[in-house]
Amino acid sequence: MKMHRYLFFIFIFSQTTIFAQQKLPKGFSYVKDIIPGINVDLRYYSSHNFVGKKIDGYKSPVLIWSTAATNALKKVEKELNAQGMSLKVFDAYRPQKAVQHFKRWALQINDTLSKREFYPNLDKRNLFKLGYIASKSGHSRGSTIDLTIVTLIDHKELDMGSPFDFFGPISHFDTEEINATQKKNRIMLKSIMMKHGFKGYAKEWWHFTLIHEPYQKTYFDFDVY
Repeated sequence: MKMHRYLFFIFIFSQTTIFAQQKLPKGFSYVKDIIPGINVDLRYYSSHNFVGKKIDGYKSPVLIWSTAATNALKKVEKELNAQGMSLKVFDAYRPQKAVQHFKRWALQINDTLSKREFYPNLDKRNLFKLGYIASKSGHSRGSTIDLTIVTLIDHKELDMGSPFDFFGPISHFDTEEINATQKKNRIMLKSIMMKHGFKGYAKEWWHFTLIHEPYQKTYFDFDVY
């Protein structure tokens, strides 16, 4: 019987993926350590993104962010929780190597694996010119985040009119292509983020940066794990 239990333990252990945490640079934290209940869908750790493949630098599905920004976000989460809602994060800190991966992908004109879902109306050759892909990202400075709002009861995303990372005018905050409910939801997200010290980005309703970010001129490249 003891041998059977031992073998069962070994089987379960072998089927479990263990992600070892690293010693983060000073001023960074694992978001879940500070906001345990936050929802995470780290898109660049998976293939469900505009590239269609897992992105360089994402070694495990964990959120890393500047401690200052995380503490501010905790206030947003607390206020939303009181209203029966919560945050869902798609990306936070992003290594510079991931940005380089995006850049290489954008130059491979024939690689259109996820075009139908993320940029159906755009010619991939125009992604740089239109500002959807760049050589640097505020995410690499550690205080920019991509997120939305979900309900606490079933974790369903509020309708924002366009999905995360959709390249097109409909993702602009002030687009006229969305209905009144979708506009109301975008305003709610932007208002509560601004209330707690964040600024939005006009071309992406999901994108916010801590106004007083601690590393305004530093682009980090340590892996996410």
